[in-house]
Amino acid sequence: MHETVDLRSDTVTKPTEEMRKAMYSAEVGDDVFGEDPTVNELQKRCAEITGKESALFVPSGTMANCIASYVLTNEGDEVIVEEKSHIYNMEVAHLTLISRVLPRPLPSNKGEIDLNLIKKSIRKRGLHVPGTSLICLENTHNFWGGKAISPEYVKEAYELAKNEGLHVHLDGARIFNASIAYKKPVTEWTKYCDTVMFCFSKGLSCPVGSILCGEKEVIEEAKRARKLLGGGMRQAGVLAACALVAIDKMIKRLEEDHKKAKRLAEGLSELPGIKINPEEVETNIIIFEFSHPGLSIEDFLNRLRENKILALAISTTQIRMVTHKDVDFEDIERVLEVCKSIL
Repeated sequence: MHETVDLRSDTVTKPTEEMRKAMYSAEVGDDVFGEDPTVNELQKRCAEITGKESALFVPSGTMANCIASYVLTNEGDEVIVEEKSHIYNMEVAHLTLISRVLPRPLPSNKGEIDLNLIKKSIRKRGLHVPGTSLICLENTHNFWGGKAISPEYVKEAYELAKNEGLHVHLDGARIFNASIAYKKPVTEWTKYCDTVMFCFSKGLSCPVGSILCGEKEVIEEAKRARKLLGGGMRQAGVLAACALVAIDKMIKRLEEDHKKAKRLAEGLSELPGIKINPEEVETNIIIFEFSHPGLSIEDFLNRLRENKILALAISTTQIRMVTHKDVDFEDIERVLEVCKSIL
């Protein structure tokens, strides 16, 4: 049990002792010159895991998404995104500001946009309209409560995109959570996209870093884009060493986070003022509706904070809680006891 139970995000995870030791002993070089052996090893491993030719280590998932859109589009293009996607809602409009493309947000069924709607929304470049050049998908889907998008859906979306001459980018920040949920290797998703990114700094517990994977030519362009954005790192092997440990040691344990989230959802569903269906919780993110006659969301979160429990409001009616390695099952029971007492 921990003194403070931080359920705001899995980004709050601390590196393990093994990671810290790996950082200390990492062999390093200048990564901008391509001379950091630990970064090079990480990029090679990630390319192999995702079934891509090449990979690029970057400081953040947002930067990886930004680079992907930048290299896969031309200025003035249109990009299809899901209306609740992270890339559209939470990444400071880089699609417009940096790639200089027009996002076309579409509604979905828990992250899976109807393929007929995608097809109807694709536009050919003309005198008055931009041409669609990219489809962005997200897995797992943050604001759909950690929904794991099926590999079958991604395959069908990819085939549609290729028939229309479009690229596909997969924001796979938590792709390993999807892999664990479906009990399938990540290649079941990544082979159906041109580029994929995933984060080391969420459930995998690293302090910094994400990776962008794709074909060699695309990643060579991505290196230039990373430099443009100020993401060129020097002796980054100290960070890559952490990520190598994460790949080997932190993926399988994500299943435990899913079980903790399911237990949390089951307990919360029994409390007044909270609406959530535990059957819909697939990974480590839960989002519930909050409507209590005696408490506002702000009041409820403040009461939790007084009890050293941290959660996050994501709208005027919804609260998000995320489980991770630094929250154990005893913490979950304590959270449920405190919530019951408050409500």
